Amino acid sequence: MRAVRERTERSLRLFGLESASALFGAALLVVSELVANAVRHARHSPEAEVTLHMTEHLLVVAVGDLDPRPLTPADLDRTSGQGLRTVADLARTFGGDVRIEPVSDGRGKTVVVRFILPGGTP
Repeated sequence: MRAVRERTERSLRLFGLESASALFGAALLVVSELVANAVRHARHSPEAEVTLHMTEHLLVVAVGDLDPRPLTPADLDRTSGQGLRTVADLARTFGGDVRIEPVSDGRGKTVVVRFILPGGTP
């Protein structure tokens, strides 16, 4: 988990985000929560693929696994297991959202979190 955190921090800095900014902290927490969930719950796929992408208006964080069990938007609002709820709340704080996308071959899913950059309108 430490290596994922360090790579994420490095990527966010390369994107030009200040490490003391709220968005930097939110993105780092989202990656940590989603990777922890993938490792903990995706027993058939105890690894996660993390992708970070930034456009002029958005920061997109995606974490995928190969666990065939679906994840639904309702899972984001469950009170048990606060990780996904925290992720959804952080996305909303920055005007963004969370989407769950199935992998094309049906053997997994990717949780995509979009943050609208301060001053940006997608």
